[in-house]
Amino acid sequence: MNNLIKIKDVSSKYDITARTLRYYEDMGLLSSTRSDDYAYRMYDENAVRRLEQILILRKLNISIKDIQRVFNTSGSDIVLEVLGKKVQNIDDEVALLHELKEIVMDFIREIEQVNFADKSDIKLLYNKAKEIETQLISIDYIGKPSNINRLIEITEKLDKKIPDIMVVRIPGFKAVTCGDQPWGEMFKEGGYMYQLWQYCHLYKSVIFDCFDFLLSKNDKAEWICAVKDGVTNADVSPFKLFDFPGGLYAMAVSIDEDNESIHKVEDKVRRWIESTNFELDKGRNVMFNMPYLYEDGRDIAYKDIEKGLGYKQMQRYFPIKLKEGI
Repeated sequence: MNNLIKIKDVSSKYDITARTLRYYEDMGLLSSTRSDDYAYRMYDENAVRRLEQILILRKLNISIKDIQRVFNTSGSDIVLEVLGKKVQNIDDEVALLHELKEIVMDFIREIEQVNFADKSDIKLLYNKAKEIETQLISIDYIGKPSNINRLIEITEKLDKKIPDIMVVRIPGFKAVTCGDQPWGEMFKEGGYMYQLWQYCHLYKSVIFDCFDFLLSKNDKAEWICAVKDGVTNADVSPFKLFDFPGGLYAMAVSIDEDNESIHKVEDKVRRWIESTNFELDKGRNVMFNMPYLYEDGRDIAYKDIEKGLGYKQMQRYFPIKLKEGI
């Protein structure tokens, strides 16, 4: 017992959430132990060393799937293969960045040849801009395939790690809520997540086989679950029912518990919203959920999705509305 470290102490020491530790266990990367007189997870010295290895590999942006391969194979062949592949990916991206730089430099040189100083007339300036635009998209531009097409191809390759955005309309539904709670109270063992799951037989799917959403509210959060018709407050006591209004959301997929993936997706969605006729609806909350859940006896057939990807998906929803005047 004295040689074991509590989950909260491991979480604090390595600056990761208890939920992340449980996720690593679910993926078979880490193991914990429990004693009869202590309900929470604890980790021995070997588990802590394994966690340090996981964190090092994640810092190198190695995927969970590849980390599983590394740990499931003796010797160094797999880890060398994985790291070699990572180096090749970096080299490929560096080459693409160099090519992107050359394309931009070509554009700069073309623009430098245009003399606007003696053509201040707005129409002439506009015509010259249209002429440059025509050159950029022309197949015969400077005697080689279209640079603008190659630019699009390169930027798409460089952005391949970040999923695209889908606009979805979530219908309104009656939901049970735990109310606004501190984040730490949500995921601890016996916390609100586990309390709400005891009513799974009363829930119904809303989108992507999901019945639940976690609404982000600064330092707090609210967990809601859609209930079937006819469910009453008495059925879900001590929790309460309310009508969730639904609405339009910009949705993108990130990797569950991968902070780098989550931040990239969030940044891209916010930038994307700014480029559209939508705007962030500040009257509603950003929320997320896990598609195709199979916890607590739900359909285990969905495990093939996780096995194929090597990680769990997380969907992040940003409330949007049309800009005024559109």
